[in-house]
Order: sequence, then structure tokens, then C-alpha cells
Amino acid sequence: MAERDFSVIQTADPRMKSILAVAENIASSRAAVLIQGESGTGKELLARYIHARSPRATQRFIAINCAAVPDNLLESELFGYEKGAFTGADARKLGRFELANNSTFLLDEISEMPILLQAKLLRVIQEGEIERLGGTQPIRVNVRIIATSNRDLRELVTAGKFREDLFYRLNVIPLEVPPLRVRPLDVEMLANHFVETSCSENGLALRPLSPEALHKLKTWNWPGNVRELQNVIERSVLLNSGADLIPAEGIMISGYEEVRDPHHLRPGMTVFEAERALILKTLEFTGQNRTHAAEMLGISIRTLRNKIKEYKEVFAYE
Repeated sequence: MAERDFSVIQTADPRMKSILAVAENIASSRAAVLIQGESGTGKELLARYIHARSPRATQRFIAINCAAVPDNLLESELFGYEKGAFTGADARKLGRFELANNSTFLLDEISEMPILLQAKLLRVIQEGEIERLGGTQPIRVNVRIIATSNRDLRELVTAGKFREDLFYRLNVIPLEVPPLRVRPLDVEMLANHFVETSCSENGLALRPLSPEALHKLKTWNWPGNVRELQNVIERSVLLNSGADLIPAEGIMISGYEEVRDPHHLRPGMTVFEAERALILKTLEFTGQNRTHAAEMLGISIRTLRNKIKEYKEVFAYE
């Protein structure tokens, strides 16, 4: 499979074009970038776009999901450690900051970073140096930081859950990615693009979307944004064998099947039961991809992990 070109983002939406213009203008700088927006809108794609158009593009793009790594491991993942720093540290390990030296480092879901680590991140931004766990000497790093969040960091600052000084350090170049529901021109364009990609990757003949399918696509609210649209198109390509693609009911949109099926959502259900059903169906929809499911549900992967533990008697795979 050919390597993806992240220096191009397809859009027909005027707001997205304006955002891309800003991203291109600041790509060559070292300024920190904060990308906010709903889950599934393409925040990481925009981060990669900035990297691909920067002088650092020849270096490897480094990323970490702050919500996906347990708190007790996140510090060592970020800063690395020396041999003997703790039990099990049998050899020196470089952290993500060192791996991202002279490159771009994406801190995904920065809102989930513990307060104590936020203080250490602030020092890296201010001083341009890190210390490995168990180390005694500072290590200089030249890293361009891009942070993303699907939560409003200003609100978290007000609530005392995110450091104000770190927020201002990250918010040098703020970019807000609009949700797909306010980008109607992008729905048809992206849908056709995903059809072409899915047919090509699965060795299938290219088939157009039917008028019925396009109408459904344009009138749906897309709570899961671009990621939901991509999942819908891929499933439709794989499960429809006709000349035209007509997404089947229950496949077409996430949440549709739950509303129609009284077994999953019915009057008198407890909130606990409804929440459990929604989480289960979203995991099914994403092929058990917890990161994608969490983003579609609008919760952190840590929250999803805790919910799965809570429902472990229901989820057979847990």
C-alpha cells in the first residue's frame, strides 16, 4: 500500500479551507498549536498536515494518546528512563520527547494528562529540555508540540482541572475544527472519496453511491463526524453487492439500530441499561476499537475502560 500523503486534506468547506490556510502559514514555525474540536473531526489529520508542510517533514512524526496510557506509565513514556530507575528498568529507554527531537510531537487528548505531569510538560516547553526518570542531567530537545482536545480546555482551566499557564503555552496557535454537521459540502465529497478508497483497498470495482444513499448522508447529523462517515461508507462497500451503494438500515448510521430495536432501547429502561447498550453497540460498530468508540461517544478512553470494567459481566471479551 502506498504511503499516505498527509500534506493534502480534501475539503470543500470554506471554514476548513481557512483553517488549512492558517495551518500552512504557521507550519514552518516552532510555535505550539492547540487543535480543538469534537471527536472524529480530523484533529490528528490536521496535526499531520502541519508536520508534512513544515521543515521537519523529513523526520518521523511522533504521537501519544494521553488518555490511552495509564497514569503510572505516562511519565516514562514521555520522558524515558535510565537503567535501574525502578524495578524492571533493565535498560535505558528513550521517551517520546527524545524520539521527537527535531520533529513534531502530537499530544493527543491533552485534557486527560494528570496535573502533576502538566507541570513537567510546562517545563519542557519553557526550558526546551527533559530529564529521564532516574537521570541526573538535563537533555536538550528541539520539539514542535501540537496538542489536541475534544474538551474545552478553557472550561477545564476554570474548573481547576487543567493548568492555566500550560494552556496559554499550548494555545499560541489555536485551531478549532468544525463538526461535519456544519460542513454539508464536505459530506458528499468525503463520502465519494471514502468509496473510492475502500473499493480500491478491498479489490472491488468502483460503484457510485445511490441517490437514496446520498440523501441519507446529507441529512444525518453525524455525531461521530468524519470517522463515523468513513466507517459507514466502508461497511456499505463491504456489505452491498449491487451496482449502486445503498447503506442498509442499522448500518447507515450509528445509533439508528438502537432507536429502532426495542431490545436495545425501550421505555422504562434504566439509564444504566441504556448506557450499557449504547457502549456495546458503539464498540460493535467500530469493530471493538476502543479509541474510536470513545471518540464517537464523546468520552475519554480512560472513561470507556472504566465502564467496560464495570460491565465486565456483560462484555464477554473483557
